[in-house]
Amino acid sequence: MADSSSSPLKHFVQAKKKINTIFEQLLEYVNEGARFIEESHQNKGLEKITTQQQLSEIKIFASKVAGISEVLARRHMKVAFFGRTSNGKSTVINAMLWDKVLPSGIGHTTNCFLSVEGTDGDKAYLMTEDSEEKKNVKTVNQLAHALHQNEYLDAGCLVRVFWPKSKCALLRDDLVLMDSPGTDVTTELDTWIDKFCLDADVFVLVANSESTLMQTEKQFFYKVNERLSKPNIFILNNRWDASASEPEYMDEVRQQHTDRCVNFLVDELGVMDHAQAENRIFFISAKEAVNARIHKAQGMPEGGGALADGFQARLFEFQKFERQFEECISQSAVKTKFEQHTIRAKQIIDTVKKIMDSINVVAAEKRVLSLEEREDHLDQLEFVRSQLTLLSEDCKRKIKLVTEEVETKVSAAMTHEICRLSILVDEFKGDFHSAPSVLRFYKNDLQKHIEAGLGRNLADRCSTAVHASLHTAQLEIIENFKPLLPLNIQNRVNELLPFHKFDLSYDLNCNKICADFQENIEFQFSLGWTSLVSRFLGPKNARRALLGLANPTSQFLRPLPVTPIVTNAPELAQENMTQEDMISLVTGLASLTSRTSVGVVVIGGVILRAVGWRLIAIALSSYSLLYMYERLMWTTKAKERTFKRQFVDYATEKLQMVISFTSANCSHQVSQEMSSTFARLCQQVDLTEKNLEEAISNLNKKIELLETTQNRSKLLRNKATWLENELDVFTKQYLQPSR
Repeated sequence: MADSSSSPLKHFVQAKKKINTIFEQLLEYVNEGARFIEESHQNKGLEKITTQQQLSEIKIFASKVAGISEVLARRHMKVAFFGRTSNGKSTVINAMLWDKVLPSGIGHTTNCFLSVEGTDGDKAYLMTEDSEEKKNVKTVNQLAHALHQNEYLDAGCLVRVFWPKSKCALLRDDLVLMDSPGTDVTTELDTWIDKFCLDADVFVLVANSESTLMQTEKQFFYKVNERLSKPNIFILNNRWDASASEPEYMDEVRQQHTDRCVNFLVDELGVMDHAQAENRIFFISAKEAVNARIHKAQGMPEGGGALADGFQARLFEFQKFERQFEECISQSAVKTKFEQHTIRAKQIIDTVKKIMDSINVVAAEKRVLSLEEREDHLDQLEFVRSQLTLLSEDCKRKIKLVTEEVETKVSAAMTHEICRLSILVDEFKGDFHSAPSVLRFYKNDLQKHIEAGLGRNLADRCSTAVHASLHTAQLEIIENFKPLLPLNIQNRVNELLPFHKFDLSYDLNCNKICADFQENIEFQFSLGWTSLVSRFLGPKNARRALLGLANPTSQFLRPLPVTPIVTNAPELAQENMTQEDMISLVTGLASLTSRTSVGVVVIGGVILRAVGWRLIAIALSSYSLLYMYERLMWTTKAKERTFKRQFVDYATEKLQMVISFTSANCSHQVSQEMSSTFARLCQQVDLTEKNLEEAISNLNKKIELLETTQNRSKLLRNKATWLENELDVFTKQYLQPSR
């Protein structure tokens, strides 16, 4: 058995292994690219980086590559033997297998197509087209031998014979030998070609050297040539051992067969030139070759038995055919089986590489735009923060100026209104009566009247100006803040102003301020003792003196009669006379008494002597009439006027004490209003900052995604280049003819 370690068929086996490895890597690469594009397409942060068309295209490529990989895994070298009946096709195959595997003999022996391929097992078996059953190989004679009709098969059927690779080195290299019925026993040549020959790499025409090429044989190859582009054809002139009986005509007959075969290959089929054609024509004896090889396999001499002259030359010719056949089929099979797939793989890789380049370019452009956008956002954020600091200081200054202005205006207006308090009190009309119960209600209504009147007058004097100043300041602040606000707020800037109309609240609390008011509406004679003492000592000292004289032994001063409205007694009625006050009062009264006593004595004496009692009587009458007049004039109206005058004096003093408090309260209201506007603006600016920070964060994530996309697209593009290089190496090593 021939050694296969240096067989040319190894070229195909190695090429098949290499191309399968490349396509496995290509399939993995295309699937990886499909996953990458699908992930990018589904990622919302990478919109428009990849397209649905790219995803669909690469998925189609993945499907095609997977299909090609399956086809390549099943690829094998196939040689088809054709010829007329009994030309020795099966015998040639048996000689190549070094055993009688296929039925052979005289007459019409092969009834159907037989394929012989290797199996890794130790047992041979066969299978038919319509069954998965593994049958004993001995049944091939019953199935394929035309002489056995019990299991007759149609000529267009196929019986697959699996022969152990260990018994035949030729089958170890993915070689399939196809035997056929004679071309002269059927008219279904077109069906045969379509079914069994389109994937054949080499055709072997087994001719009978005792005759010549027949038209039926030529007709078959005419049809093959129509369907295949320049098929590889070998012509074996079998039974050349018959020429040994006529040695004198051997050379002439050989030349005749050669010329006719060359003419058929070159001129009629046009599949090769003359030089190639001469190397595709062989003169053999298949029967001698198979017998010699069986003998050798059994340990017997190759030339045992009765052999015709020239046996060794014919055996050498058969071996020469096998070597050239192996070289031809290996190169042809590599080219026919792998070349188109290699070209298709390059096209797929090139397309995928362009897709990756496109993704890389788009990702790079978007990354640059995102970087620029992020830089703009960072600049905006820095600008907003710095401007917010500056504007905050400016707003604080504006708020301070406006509040000071308001405080000044309210203080001046309130001072003016306090001066006009008597007018406001005079405008009050109420039911006045000295009775404590009525007087209490009168006093409450008067306080409400003053509260309302002062508030109204202050509002008329200040509110309009204050509101104008406040509104102007607010608009200035908003206008300054406008560039820092979100875009949707800039167009609706008026919404930042307060929803309510601002009005100053002048809460004077007159009921609390005048709660300690003590009215005195009892009749006071203008020339009475109390009035005279008041004129001499002053109202306060006179009151103390009179209270002290009324009860000189008491440690406490007795209060004057007051209305029940006041719950707390006046301080003067409850405090003790100090030592200094008592000394001053006693000294004054002593001086007055001494002077008056002397004067009365002197004056009385003088008057009595000068005018007499009549004049004194007239004076006393006038004094009495004056008293009676004033007493009669002390009506409710007079009491009301006295009450109002006392109330005005008391309220004026108290209100002057709260001018600063009220003006400060008004300025605080304005400050709160402006601060509220400022706070709303700051909230909107904070929203701008938050939006910018969120946008920057999103851009950072997007830039990171784009960088990852770029890196992955570059990696896949580089991998495509590497696969292209692998295919180029494969092409140079296996597909390009060696020089």
